[in-house]
Order: sequence, then structure tokens, then C-alpha cells
Amino acid sequence: MTTAVQLFHSLPPIASLPTATVPAAKSSARARNQPASLHVVCASRKGRDDDYHATLKALNSKGRFPRKSLGQHYMLNPEINEQLARAANVEEGDVVLEIGPGTGSLTNVLINSGATVLAIEKDPHMVDLVRERFETTDKFKVLQEDFVKCHIRSHISPILENRKALNVSLIRAKVVSNLPFNISTDVIKLLLPMGDIFSEVVLLLQEETAVRLVELSLRTSEYRPINIFVNFYSEPEYNFRVPRTNFFPQPNVDAAVVTFRLKQAPDYPSVASTKSFFSMVHSAFNGKRKMLRRSLQHICPSNEIERALGDAGLPTTSRPEELTLDDFVKLYNMIAKV
Repeated sequence: MTTAVQLFHSLPPIASLPTATVPAAKSSARARNQPASLHVVCASRKGRDDDYHATLKALNSKGRFPRKSLGQHYMLNPEINEQLARAANVEEGDVVLEIGPGTGSLTNVLINSGATVLAIEKDPHMVDLVRERFETTDKFKVLQEDFVKCHIRSHISPILENRKALNVSLIRAKVVSNLPFNISTDVIKLLLPMGDIFSEVVLLLQEETAVRLVELSLRTSEYRPINIFVNFYSEPEYNFRVPRTNFFPQPNVDAAVVTFRLKQAPDYPSVASTKSFFSMVHSAFNGKRKMLRRSLQHICPSNEIERALGDAGLPTTSRPEELTLDDFVKLYNMIAKV
């Protein structure tokens, strides 16, 4: 089997790795959602093992090669890990959930920032690696679980309760993660409704996914129920782009970092039932090319849908890609009155 060391010479030297593209001054909500062209220089750190060599060394120590089935792509650029931590304002005393710590390069930054880290890792070999790497600190715990199947609330809540018992002012935890791209949507759906235990979720995602989740433009083929979901539960912000050459192995796409500032229940849009609200939204998009009076007629007759649209201040010929989150909330509440 090919090892990390055998591929070492095929990778660019650390000095040539491109840095993240980060947005300039954020003068408006629109500006916050779009990548800009300011570049950050990756400074060298004398006497400190960089992520490029440390990652390859760690993988080779276990005779491991990144597994495509697990979506494993390891970060080689330490500056990007630093920027991930800064995007979440990680500081002394924070509790941070990390999904897929891999060789622990981001984990190390989080711990050095003063955070206590709970990591969830599916690959048992990586679990052993990071457990061994951080065995001398009491600020790290790793669980071997599939994140999309584990009950994360049961793992985080006791930590927060313990902090509360010690009179620590921490109220909610944070999530900071370089996610496997193949589980990003599932992770977002699981985490965003947890505003009671997480304040911020900072994720490194496939760039196309990142832009689609943050972009609010209507009338596009990329506008889907997930956009309604994301804005229902959070305030998303595009932070910066990460070129694909910063990863090992190199993926076929670039990445980007997005911050989701989670809302708490009192701040959610006012609907009688979130379950029935999102059921209506999904029904609307199932007939995306159809007018809502047709795609929602299984809920109530077309003429009543038209009346609800009119009462909500929307054209009776509206299609789902023409409605904002607020529009869907108004429509749902009008239909509920019918």
C-alpha cells in the first residue's frame, strides 16, 4: 500500500502552499457573503513543527493513507487552522466540538488557544493517533463514533453542566471543524437546530457548498430547502476561500470556511410547528417548476392556496424559488388559518 512518505515528494513545499483568500472590510451583509481578494501571508514559526511535515509524519507513523470512503483530506497549511480558530473567536475556557480531527493539527491550535476540545472521529486509527498525541493534556477527549449517528447532545451537555457547577461563565459551546465534504450537509442539519448548546458553528466546506448556503439570491437553480433551513436556524457568513492545494491528498475542488451563528429558540421565525413548516417547504420545492398553488394543493385546494398567497402579499403565480424565508413563514401561517 502507498504510504504518506512515498507521496511526500509529489507535494509542494510548505513555502509554496497558497494561503486562504479572506474578505476585506465587511461594510454590509452582502459584502460578508462574498469572497474578496485580500491575501494573508502564512508566516513561518521557528522551532515549531508545521502541519505539512507533522501531518505526513503522523500518517506514516501509523502506516496510514487517507481513505476516500471517509472523505479524508488533511490540512497542510497551519495558517488556515489558525484562521479557523479565529473565525470562531476561540479563547481561554471555551468548549469546542471538533468533527474528524484527523492527525490533530487543528486540534492543537484549539487547545493552544485555551479551549477544551471534544473530538468525534470515525476512523479508529486516527482515534489512536490523536489520543496518543494529546495524552498529556486534560483539555482533550476523543470519541470513536460516526458523528451523523451519535447523540452529540448527550456528550456536550454534561461538559456544559459541569462548567456551570464550577461557576464558569461559559453558556454555550462552539463547533470548529475541517469536515469531510461527504457529510457536510448531514452535519449542518444536525447542528444548526442546537442553538441552545452551541453559539457558533465554523466549518470548512466545499466552496460550491459554502457559497450556495450563504448566497441569498432567489430565482436560481441552487436555491433549495437547505437555504431556508440554514437561515431559519442561523446567520451564515462566508469567511474565506481555501485553495485545494492546501490539502493532502488534494481534492478536486477548493474549499471555504463558513461561520453559522446559531439562533436560540425565541429568535426562530414564528411558526406553530417547525416539522410541518419544513414539510411544506420541501413539498413546495418538490415541484420547483410548478406554481405553489399546484405543488401545495395536497395541503389544501388551489383556490385556498391562492388566497393564502394573496393574504401574505405574494403573487398568486408564485414559485418556490421566488420566496424568501420570511415569505415562506407568512405563507405557512396564512395556510394554517385556512
